[in-house]
Parts: sequence; structure tokens; C-alpha cells
Amino acid sequence: MNAYARVPTNGVDSTPLHKREVRELIDGATAIVRGALAAGCDFFAGYPITPATPILLAMMREMPKIERANGVRGIAVQGEDEISSIGMCLGAAATGRRALTATSGPGMSLYSENIGLAIMAELPLVIVDVQRLGPSTGGATSIGQGDVQFVRWGTAGGYPLIVLAPSSIVECATLTLEAFALAAQFRAPVVVLTDKELNLTRATVDLSELVAIEAQQLPAPSEAPWQLGSGKVTRFTGSTHDERQMITKDPAKIEALNRRLLTKYDDHRDMLERVLLDIDPATGTGDETLLVSYGTAAGAVRAAVKLARGQDKRVSSAIVQSLWPIPEGRLRRAVETVSRVVVIELNPGLYVREMRALFPNHEVVSLARVDGQLITPEEVVAACL
Repeated sequence: MNAYARVPTNGVDSTPLHKREVRELIDGATAIVRGALAAGCDFFAGYPITPATPILLAMMREMPKIERANGVRGIAVQGEDEISSIGMCLGAAATGRRALTATSGPGMSLYSENIGLAIMAELPLVIVDVQRLGPSTGGATSIGQGDVQFVRWGTAGGYPLIVLAPSSIVECATLTLEAFALAAQFRAPVVVLTDKELNLTRATVDLSELVAIEAQQLPAPSEAPWQLGSGKVTRFTGSTHDERQMITKDPAKIEALNRRLLTKYDDHRDMLERVLLDIDPATGTGDETLLVSYGTAAGAVRAAVKLARGQDKRVSSAIVQSLWPIPEGRLRRAVETVSRVVVIELNPGLYVREMRALFPNHEVVSLARVDGQLITPEEVVAACL
């Protein structure tokens, strides 16, 4: 059965979504839940926090409806806090569950230690970070994209994470689904970095755009170093360990473990890179300015490109869906024929740092906003001058 057929629609038409045209008014939170259900998610734990709470409420409603052929039932738990919630997700992932949790910036701060444990123990887990204006409590109901660097560097050791950033409601579903596949493939936590505006805003979308994937087609997690073929845990530790999960001070074994964790994505960078590139067909690759954005800010960029081209400005855009690891190959190809890069983001200018390091021979301009308001298409066009 197609995965999307399990998602409740109107209680009458059970035709899989990819076989019919379906237009529906939904928000990003609902789309994320749809993507998680399609991926076979069967465990959720979280703690209420604006603006991620709608995901918690939806998963509490949907998880009890899930019953697998093997008798496994869906479980959703509202933890007593963020630390216990992600801890429960790690325990569930260790037993083979497809686990999801959702929070916002302050919750990511509390998740930090357990994200490091997931990296060390190689546990597949999907974490949704619905960003809001910071720092601290900040603007709980205001837009912000201030977690861009934090989700990459917020754990001890500097070990890499996969971070996907949807820029539309449909992408909230498709990238959540992909996050589960990547988490299973690489035995690692994967972050879906969204924001208040995407999560809470409703729009009419064509759900037939969603890629129909059967849950059983997603890769099963490979056997962890701390498991036998039976799947029983023999030993589990977050400390530096050898191949038998025994704590070690042997430099060679420590080097082998840490190098593997540091480089596990290196041979797969082409597969991980996701950039939506819009090049003006009238000018080919001869545009003067490349607009780089992600998340909600990409909406203004899409509108600005149309507006700028109507004014005969040679502008193209690159909307980054895979923030980390940085999609260096596709971005370098995108700037081959442009003279300047404008990075549009709702933070003090966090991702523009990566672009300046990546394009030292280009003029790289930052268009940033930190007042809880959206950047307008007109502001983007003005930055192209």
C-alpha cells in the first residue's frame, strides 16, 4: 500500500495522493507530519514550545492510529522537558523505531548533549527545529533563522550533521521524508531546519507534487557497532570506544573511530547536495547577480527574481535545501559566470560567512534582518543594484 494512503484525508477517499489531484489548505507543521508518516515514523517524543507545538499535537493524534503488520504500534509521548524527550527518542531509535522529535531554538540548546550521543552511538533520528527570533526566549511568535550555525556546531567535538532546510510547505513534507531516509542510511541524526513562518502559515498546495514512497522502500538502518545480528544491545556508551564498544585510550582506535565519524559523508557529498537553481533562460548563465537563500527568506527571493527580470536585471537564484554539509559543488557551479553574490537571511548574517569563504574572488553581500519581520522582494531587488 502506498505510504500516503495511511494519511487521513477526509475519511472517504482513500485513493493514494499521487494518483489524484489534491489541493488542500495546510500549514508546514501538517506537511512535516505527512512526510514523517510517509517515512514510516512510529515514535515521537517532544515538549510543547512555540512555534513547534503543532507538530507535537498532530503526532499525539496520529501515532496511536499506526499499527504495523508485525504488531508494532505508533507511540507519541509528551515528555516532562526537552532533555527527556530527545532521550526517549534515542532509546526508541536504539530498538529500531523510526523516531522524530520537534522543538525550537531554546529546545535545541537542551538537545545538544543528546545530539552528540546520537552522533557517537550512530543512532538514526530526525529532529525538526522550528526557528524563532532569538536569543534566549526572544520573540516566540516572531520569525527568525538564527539557528543556522548552531545546529551545525552546537555539540561537543565539531562532528558533522546533515541539515535540510525546506523553503515551501510541500518541501516541509518531502524533505522530512528524505531526512528519515538519510538518517537510516548514515546512522545519524538529521535536522530539518524550518521556521515559525513556514510552520504556522497555511497555503493551498497541490499534494500530488509529493513524491509517493512506500515506507518499506526506505533503507533499513545498518547494524550498529553495539548490536549483534539478533539486534540485541550488547553494550552502549557515549565515551570513546573500540569496535566492541569498550572504552579505550588506544590512540589508534580513537583515531579510527573519530575519523570515521568525521568523514562519513565525504564520499556522498554529490548525493547530499540539494540546491534549487533558477537561471534566466534569456541570458543563460550570464547573470550578474546570484541570490542565495534558504527557508522562508527564499519566498522573497523567488518573487524578487521575477520582479528584477521584469526590470531587465540579470539575476539568478540558488535556494539551498541542504545547508550542511555545504553544497559546495553545486554552489560553485552556480557562481561561475556571476560577479556578485547576495545572501538573504533572517539573522545577523550567519550563512553569508560560509559564502564568503567559498567565493573569495566574488563580491559577497549580506541582506539580513533581525527585527522579527520578513524581507520584502523589493528589498532584495534593491540589493541587486
